[in-house]
Amino acid sequence: MESLTLKVKQRVQELRQLLQQASYAYYVLDSPIMEDAVYDRLYRELQQLETEHPEVVTPDSPTQRVGEKPATQFTSVRHNIPLYSLENAFNVDELQNWDRRWRRQAPNIDAVEYVCELKIDGNALALTYENGVLVRGATRGDGVTGEDITQNVRTIRSIPLRLNMSGLENVERVEVRGETFLPLEVFKQINSQRLAAGEQLFANPRNATAGTLRQLDSRIVAQRQLDFFAYTLHIPGLDDASIANTQWEALELLQKMGFRVNPNKRLCATSAEVAEYYQHWDTERLNLAYMTDGVVVKLNSFKLQEQLGFTQKFPRWAVALKYAAEEAPTRVENIAVNVGRTGALTPLAEMRPVQLAGTTVSRATLHNSDRIAQLDIRIGDTVIVRKAGEIIPEVLRVLKELRPDDTKPFVMPTHCPVCNQPVVRETGEAVTRCVNASCAAILKGAIEHWVSRDALDIRGMGEKLVHQLVDKNVVHSVADLYNLTEDKFCALERMGKKSAEKLVSAIASSKNQPWSRVLYGLGIRHVGSVNAQLLTEKFPTVEKLANSDQADIETVYGIGAEIAQSVYQWFHIAANQTLIERLQAAGLQFVGEVTEIKEKNQKFAGKTFVITGTLPTLKRDEAKALIQKNGGKVTESVSKKTDYLVVGEDAGSKLEKAQSLGITQLSEAQLLEMVGE
Repeated sequence: MESLTLKVKQRVQELRQLLQQASYAYYVLDSPIMEDAVYDRLYRELQQLETEHPEVVTPDSPTQRVGEKPATQFTSVRHNIPLYSLENAFNVDELQNWDRRWRRQAPNIDAVEYVCELKIDGNALALTYENGVLVRGATRGDGVTGEDITQNVRTIRSIPLRLNMSGLENVERVEVRGETFLPLEVFKQINSQRLAAGEQLFANPRNATAGTLRQLDSRIVAQRQLDFFAYTLHIPGLDDASIANTQWEALELLQKMGFRVNPNKRLCATSAEVAEYYQHWDTERLNLAYMTDGVVVKLNSFKLQEQLGFTQKFPRWAVALKYAAEEAPTRVENIAVNVGRTGALTPLAEMRPVQLAGTTVSRATLHNSDRIAQLDIRIGDTVIVRKAGEIIPEVLRVLKELRPDDTKPFVMPTHCPVCNQPVVRETGEAVTRCVNASCAAILKGAIEHWVSRDALDIRGMGEKLVHQLVDKNVVHSVADLYNLTEDKFCALERMGKKSAEKLVSAIASSKNQPWSRVLYGLGIRHVGSVNAQLLTEKFPTVEKLANSDQADIETVYGIGAEIAQSVYQWFHIAANQTLIERLQAAGLQFVGEVTEIKEKNQKFAGKTFVITGTLPTLKRDEAKALIQKNGGKVTESVSKKTDYLVVGEDAGSKLEKAQSLGITQLSEAQLLEMVGE
């Protein structure tokens, strides 16, 4: 029996080595060493041996890439080494500015080398290996903490479960940073499958990657075929010449360990060579099998990197040299008008489909009548469209020299395109609105908002179902949701008994949501989730809020005159008072926990803040409310009077101006730390 166990162990080890070598050759080197049928036969043999002898199963076995049970949730973890953001440059001139800045910090440095790597448009991962074995994979998060998604990371074939530690046998821990992404061909296949299944399409590969990494079921992650490029290596004693002295040597070591690194990397001797590399890939990137939005430039010497160090947010020795947002010409075939939940009429350009930043674009918002007048856009025009922030399609300009002779200026409708009631545009506002509370479009939007995750969180109540309920005259108000029965749901299209039971249960459960969520769900203009929380802390019952005057409401920190007026007016509309009465009768929560109102927090008294870029977790209005709640002032532009600049991803010209003025920069994490949250 003992000899049999030894024989099994030897065969298991042999199979693992063969399979790991085959995976490395296939996924990393792109040079297969065995046929798929042979790999499958060896894999099944290993799987059978591990089933019969579970004591030989180890975490680094190829059979352990996909977990058997979905995770129930992800836990927050602190990174062993922070993941820093990079300063952005958008052209060669800004690259030269960066080069001059770091040289001022190291005036005695003459000849340097730069490492250029393509900036992959995906999601950063932090990998931790102990004694060569993968023990943790985490998302970037805010750079200090992320989410532990190890089970999902194991499914990515180009991430080794065990490293080749030849020559590094005494190293206990290895930290690797890199980018996970979806190849464009795989992205197209996934969207084709989702289209056939009637599911919502992913907007772009980056969003699809982010959504995939946060799947609780790792088997779904495995099906999505994510890929990975490693770009940073941290090992205790990294300055030892026997390990690596430079970024280039570190990339070579990563390859020896079993990782893929981007094959288009380049070692440059001058900043002019860096500029040439950047300009070359500005066009050549369109021929890649994955998306890239720029070039990452790092000073090669680790000794020089250590000498330069970091600013409050960025390493001084690296810069992200980004490409301009991709633009493309197309033809406007129609200008439609969408009606939102607040009654706002939003014109949309319906265009001949065009490929833009890896996705097909056929619609772009025109915002309002002022924007239409500014563009002078007409049906039949040829326009240049781009992805604003590489996400939202927008019309950049009209090529008037290509305009057909018979076009006419577009005029916003005088009546709502849904209910045909007159629309209004209030003085001082750019938005035209339908003010008919019975408008089907407004009702659909109101219900969609009510059931959304941040409001009453009624799971299963999707857009298509909401539209059915309104179109078939089943509901005429959010209050009607609480009269729905299983029979009424079963009468709808594609609705079975089990689904109906779940919906009725979800609606009943929503009655337990707190007063702050109910207030947010009511959809009062300018009242977001943060403002709703602030208001319910001050007014713990709906009666106290409804009976307050505008001046009382304005005393709440973070609530300005415009918000206070909106809240005051909403509660003085008879139809809204009736809605509150019906929701109270249905059992919704309109009473919060009565807590002692704290004195005004003056931590930021006399301080002026500006916010730029996209913050990791807070929305712009949430960060603004937090600052105002603590006595600070938030303005839109940077000046000498600005005390702090709160910086998020893709920060623009405000960051550059703040740097030139020597204004203190804060990350979201630093802001939250200052207020003790």
